[in-house]
Amino acid sequence: MKIEHLAVWVENLEEMRHFYETYFEAKASEKYHNPEKNFESYFLAFAGGCRLELMRKPEIGDRRNEFSDQQKGLVHFAMAAGSRTRVDELTLRLERDGFSVVGLPRVTGDGYYESVVLDPEGNIVEITA
Repeated sequence: MKIEHLAVWVENLEEMRHFYETYFEAKASEKYHNPEKNFESYFLAFAGGCRLELMRKPEIGDRRNEFSDQQKGLVHFAMAAGSRTRVDELTLRLERDGFSVVGLPRVTGDGYYESVVLDPEGNIVEITA
């Protein structure tokens, strides 16, 4: 078994698509739009086969996964950059481009080399070596 995809409700579909394409080399599908359900989405494909579905439906309520105020449920996902150097470079690039870096690159207690950033809508993304 493997994870095929994860799905995230978003407010700004195009901004989120652009973020993951720009910084994490995602390849977006054609936009799916169902006007009857007022629903639209993209599937973003990453190296290795896992996909992230970004979904937008205006009437979906707001439930933020605040980094400083955790709650039960999906907390974060990790993107493997491939090396410590790439973790460092991508973290610095995201910070320079104005995104929140909430965890500087470091070796964690379980042996990962990672940083932690927030995407444009505050979702927690770990960048690992």
